[in-house]
Amino acid sequence: MAAMVSTVWAQQISGTWNGQLDLQVMKLGIVFHFDEGKCSIDSPDQGAKGIAGEVKELSERRVDVAFPSIAAAFSGELQDGKIVGTFRQMGRELPLTLKPGDIVRQRPQTPQPPYPYATREVTFQNDAAHATLAGTLTLPADFEAQKNRPVVLMVTGSGLQNRDEEIFDHKPFAVIADYLARHGIASLRYDDRGFGQSTGEVANATTADFADDAEAGIRFLRTMNFSEKNGRKTREKPLFSKVGILGHSEGGSVAFMLGAKQAVDFIVALAAPGIKGDTLLVEQTNALLELSGQPAKMTLKQMRLTMAMQETNPWYDFFTEYDPAADIAATRCPVFALNGSLDKQVLPESNLNAIREILTGNTSHSTLHTSHFTKIYPSLNHLFQHAKTGATTEYNAIEETISEEVLRDIAEWIGALK
Repeated sequence: MAAMVSTVWAQQISGTWNGQLDLQVMKLGIVFHFDEGKCSIDSPDQGAKGIAGEVKELSERRVDVAFPSIAAAFSGELQDGKIVGTFRQMGRELPLTLKPGDIVRQRPQTPQPPYPYATREVTFQNDAAHATLAGTLTLPADFEAQKNRPVVLMVTGSGLQNRDEEIFDHKPFAVIADYLARHGIASLRYDDRGFGQSTGEVANATTADFADDAEAGIRFLRTMNFSEKNGRKTREKPLFSKVGILGHSEGGSVAFMLGAKQAVDFIVALAAPGIKGDTLLVEQTNALLELSGQPAKMTLKQMRLTMAMQETNPWYDFFTEYDPAADIAATRCPVFALNGSLDKQVLPESNLNAIREILTGNTSHSTLHTSHFTKIYPSLNHLFQHAKTGATTEYNAIEETISEEVLRDIAEWIGALK
């Protein structure tokens, strides 16, 4: 239940208020924050926060504010404890009624303390990039008594994200770390460079640079030791028996880059690209067009023409030209690659099939206990949530953060590695 945090004091509307814009095809939640004559808005369904407003009027009963960065405005009047008004954007007017409080979203899988395992805040260095990566090392409860457990480094998808890969208040990496720790597997998740508590240059960074960050994390985990006494002698032994990597989306490309360098002992690739970036973008665009009821006729030639007319950046240029086939082919360690059947960002039919064929030629009879294992999960989207269509607009509305079946399979597969 939303806390009633909004009040009317100092002759001004204050506090947090929320409402829904009815766009016919969907309803969009919006949150207003009024604080000492200032205003900002959040659009939780779009993952946008802190959009600054220019206040024209803010009194005991009325509000009139513009948001230049999104070409929008809102005006309304306090009536019976609600602000009743109109939201305007790009020539369109929509009724909007705000009620006190924030939008409260249920995320039942988010781990809550006290935890039955240990966590340590750590940092590691990518010296070549002058980057310090800050993260959380999660260790199973009986770790000290049973040394030489496996550990997995988690790498986020595209766009700067925190160590939990947080999106719409979902924290997939925190949920995965929690599940793995409860099943005897350690993990390290970290804030992307230049984000959260991590430092480093990002304006010109590409997937290859993020792979260098991940490799620094792998080296860090391999240098962690414990002291073992044998009679009068004490020797240092590696803390972890195997050091692997779990990458989601772009993080899956990072995983195969390190696999090709023989830097990791195993790979879990969640919705990893298996085809060249420009081709992936064409497929993604057509899938989203089809979902919105529009003709899905984008071609590679049209995509290339569109790209030529747009201002790009080093990350985008690298992404569109990168073909993961060579790195996948050079990977020798065990791989568990998985996709959801409703993934509209990295389509499983082309990407996972390409990974399967490159790794082993034909794994149609593979099982969870084979070294290379691929699986498409019915009704799961790009975030591995149970979904209806797989549209990105569903991510926020779904309470589930990640399928329990996926969590179980990841833990079982890692635990079965010899």
